[in-house]
Amino acid sequence: MSDSDDIESIREQKKAQMMGDGGASANAAESAGAPADPIHVEGADHLGEIVQEYDVVFADFYADWCGPCKMLEPIAEDIAAETDAAVAKVDVDAHQQLAAQYRVQGVPTVVIFGQGEVAEQLTGVRDKTQYLDLIERVGA
Repeated sequence: MSDSDDIESIREQKKAQMMGDGGASANAAESAGAPADPIHVEGADHLGEIVQEYDVVFADFYADWCGPCKMLEPIAEDIAAETDAAVAKVDVDAHQQLAAQYRVQGVPTVVIFGQGEVAEQLTGVRDKTQYLDLIERVGA
């Protein structure tokens, strides 16, 4: 698939979400505009679009080989499903320049964006309630 095909596919998915074609599985997070599943970031421009589109973004910088990253994955999925925050997943091996841009020196690193700006940055796995508290504070 070419980049233009990928972009077109993303546009179609976004259009379907905006038109309310999410199906019966639509939940409170989707109705508030944030997807109920994590978004896999495809590059710096894509992350920028996500950060601009949603009020609060929980960006999980991870690596497939990282044990603690695997522990964070179900927490990130729950956050996507249960909150108004969009969850972005950034593979640091595939997007090394993006990780460097946000000064990610260890994984997992979570960057929480509020209103398009970095509001919090945490390295390591935290309890889900700590992430939820930060999201609520940033979104307030």
